[in-house]
Amino acid sequence: MSVRETLETDLLVVGGGPAGLATAIHFRRCLAELRQRRPELPDLSVTVIEKAREFGAHCVSGAVVDVEPLVRLLPGRELPGFAVPCTGEQIAWLTQTRAVVSPWMPRYLRQRGLQILSVNRLVRWLAEAAEVEGVQLAAGFAATAPLIEDGRVMGVRTGDSGLDRQGRPKPSFQAGADVRARVTVVAEGARGSLLRQLDDALHLSAGRPAPVYALGLKELWQVKRGRAQAGQVLHTLGYPLDGSVYGGGFLYGHAGDQVSVGLVVGLDYQDPRLDPYVLFQRFKSHPRIRKVLEGGRILGYGARALNEGGWYSVPKLWGNGFLLVGESAGFLDTRRLKGVHLAIESGMLAAETALEALSQGDGRGDERLAAYADRVASSRIRQDLWQARNARQAFRSGRVLGLAQTALQALSRGRGLVDPLAPSRGHAEMRPLNQLEQPRDAASRVAGQMDRQVTFDRATALAASGTNHEEDQPPHLVVADPEVCAGRCRAEYDNPCQRFCPAGVYEIVAEHEAGKPRLLIHASNCLHCKTCEIMDPYQIITWVPPEAGGGPSYEAL
Repeated sequence: MSVRETLETDLLVVGGGPAGLATAIHFRRCLAELRQRRPELPDLSVTVIEKAREFGAHCVSGAVVDVEPLVRLLPGRELPGFAVPCTGEQIAWLTQTRAVVSPWMPRYLRQRGLQILSVNRLVRWLAEAAEVEGVQLAAGFAATAPLIEDGRVMGVRTGDSGLDRQGRPKPSFQAGADVRARVTVVAEGARGSLLRQLDDALHLSAGRPAPVYALGLKELWQVKRGRAQAGQVLHTLGYPLDGSVYGGGFLYGHAGDQVSVGLVVGLDYQDPRLDPYVLFQRFKSHPRIRKVLEGGRILGYGARALNEGGWYSVPKLWGNGFLLVGESAGFLDTRRLKGVHLAIESGMLAAETALEALSQGDGRGDERLAAYADRVASSRIRQDLWQARNARQAFRSGRVLGLAQTALQALSRGRGLVDPLAPSRGHAEMRPLNQLEQPRDAASRVAGQMDRQVTFDRATALAASGTNHEEDQPPHLVVADPEVCAGRCRAEYDNPCQRFCPAGVYEIVAEHEAGKPRLLIHASNCLHCKTCEIMDPYQIITWVPPEAGGGPSYEAL
């Protein structure tokens, strides 16, 4: 039996996205200031572990970013050159052939003064800043389980060897190490596997509505000169989503005649035959979008889950030995379509709390972690999320009623007529086929009608994601009972996993000998979006971090 190596650090951050890196950077900066006043204080180590082979490789977002927290995080440092200031914005209602631009823009959706950027590039930039501050970075190093002793989180167990920021082996991190820490910050993003285990063990979500998720799909395009203007933002409602499905589209102009195009689909739809990927292709086929993309070429493709549960679904933010930040904590402003600024803000608050807990040396560290919840409650995080506390719930009964309730909420600082509104049941909203008069969405019937100019099949788009997994590694998509897939799910829901997965991971095939259907999992396609774990109607799919830093390799997404 092999002996697991034990590594130790003062502060461990699990997840190298904006929230995790902001935590590490701010901790080191605050520590340096504190040691100037208290020279006797020992240096405190900070380690950030990230499951991707490179920092930023698994990060994808819109993104139009409120950079005010970023400026405070790194004062005096110029914004990265890939950030483009928003110079104009529109909201358009799409029918199948037309785009009707709204003459009125809600204040909370005004984008001018914000920055259009690539979150992937932002994370790489933050990782460089973290190294300068003395943060130890380890990529390709996935946390597989929390280390919990007597109700206290003592760090994490990992499942693979680590890599440095350039993807080179990091000798100090060996396969299957236990990383022990005095404080652990969970920054995995939406639907993290570590948070799921912590919730099961410590009941962090007890008494709160379950989170509600959406699936965001995005492509980066190089378009013909003059087709798009850098700094322009378009958000859309309507086509290709019918009135029962929450979501909308976007088109953002970057420098160098590049655009981001994407669609967000709420993961609480009723029709199991709905196909978010095909809906995205239909969105790109709309004349308003096609005229921008036609003649261009796709540069990148990605997908991720978004935690849209809102303030009422925020779990307990701290416990003995740990803190939650970013989307692990549910910090996404659904109304403003913004989360990066809240991730950075929460990371800074967590850093201040962790430093207070680690620097006192009076044995009250865990008590001091409770101050994090107070810091969040008095910050702009709570202010923003409180204004949007019923925004997602308003659309449970459809788009028309949702828009009406949104208008009332805007006039009543987020309250509306009822507060709190009944939350969506997420995946449980999906109905068996025998409860549908007829499928309302025809997306699955046009899946093969891609023109390979603006619209593509999954395999073609997947090639643009850079996704790669080691073929001989243990499976990271675990199905508890595959017989349910081939039998009961096929009869009741027509295997929605074949449609809700944006990477074509799941396929029902017939065995040659008996002709019996069986589930085939193309795990090497996985984009780590977690949609399968969220939308499986029987909740028998579990996503776990793959080994060797496998997954997408996003560039500029």
